[in-house]
Amino acid sequence: MFDLIREIGQTMRNNKLRTALTGFAVAWGIFMLIILLGMSRGVYNNFTSFASADNSNSLGIWGGWTGKPYKGYKEGRPIRLEETDLQSVEHHNPDNVSSAQGSVVLDSAQISTNRDYVSDPIYGRYPDEVRYAKLKMAYGRFLNQPDLDHRRKVVVLSRANAKILFGDESKAVGQYVKAMSLAWQVIGVYDHDWEKGSYVPFTTAMMLNGNDGRLSEMMVRIKNVHNTEEGTQVEQAVRHTLAANHEFAPDDTGAVHIWNRFNNYLTNMEATNILNVAIWIIGLLTMLSGIVGVSNIMFVSVRERTHEIGIRRAIGAKPRNILIQIVTESVAITTLFGYIGIVCGTIVTGTVAKLTEGTDFLKNPTVNLSIAIQVTIVLIIAGAFAGLFPAIKATKVKPVEALRDE
Repeated sequence: MFDLIREIGQTMRNNKLRTALTGFAVAWGIFMLIILLGMSRGVYNNFTSFASADNSNSLGIWGGWTGKPYKGYKEGRPIRLEETDLQSVEHHNPDNVSSAQGSVVLDSAQISTNRDYVSDPIYGRYPDEVRYAKLKMAYGRFLNQPDLDHRRKVVVLSRANAKILFGDESKAVGQYVKAMSLAWQVIGVYDHDWEKGSYVPFTTAMMLNGNDGRLSEMMVRIKNVHNTEEGTQVEQAVRHTLAANHEFAPDDTGAVHIWNRFNNYLTNMEATNILNVAIWIIGLLTMLSGIVGVSNIMFVSVRERTHEIGIRRAIGAKPRNILIQIVTESVAITTLFGYIGIVCGTIVTGTVAKLTEGTDFLKNPTVNLSIAIQVTIVLIIAGAFAGLFPAIKATKVKPVEALRDE
């Protein structure tokens, strides 16, 4: 082992400039691969933070306008979702619908205190909205089921609005605000990257809306779906149910607008996977120039050591021993400079992660242990291939001709 390490060092010393230039090419290729993989991971993390698999198992539905005549009705008829549609969608699609929830949006309702006022939307939602909308509670709590059951006049404010209304958002919980001529108790303050609206119990919002049963939006949570085909089938089944309730053509896509978050999630995940594969290909092609350089170094090494190889063959060294030696030298050179590229790439991605922290473009664009292991495996395989052909040439050296070599 020590003899092998010494020979590798001697090979590198005998070809200092060539080794340095080739090593730089290998290190640069690995460096670019690490940078590209880090950026790809940052984009992927940013995507998954906004569209988790849990949040994506749903259909968002809004009322629209009919686009074709149906059962004596003319086209252009408005379709308004109603509270009765919630139970209907759950009842007619039990295998694929876990729940159907409504939403009421009271646009730009003014919320005020003696200090100041804000004019942002007020949403009538259900308790699990905190999980699906990825709201982080800074103070207090979110809506709960008793709030809905008793139609409580409670509100959850955004951190930005709570600061405007009370000066200090940490003191907002338990205080009262005025909205729509009623007093509302603040039960929580949430934090979010861009949302600023206020949340009240769905049942309370429906009551304030005159109990007309009209919904601003439906959110249908789906289950037992695994691919885009099944996701499309569930979407069509829900559309058929709403078509029967409101008497519009089942194939009239303009009557109700359905955002299939599940299919959209799968499509984006597929695009992200393609991006990752493309980045691997680009990185490997960038590294190829360095690998070719390593192979050239080993060819030169074999040619310069023809006499030495002949002596080894003459005293009984088998071709397998020569093959292993040359391939090991190639792997060692590739791995050494490759790890320099890994270290430099890791430092750069870590710096980028610090600089982009909190932005909407990249989220933690760093490489993890699994990626480092993958790159290490690539280095070993690449080094082995780089030394394979020179090693095969070395095994074909005939001892007699090699000993006559000057």
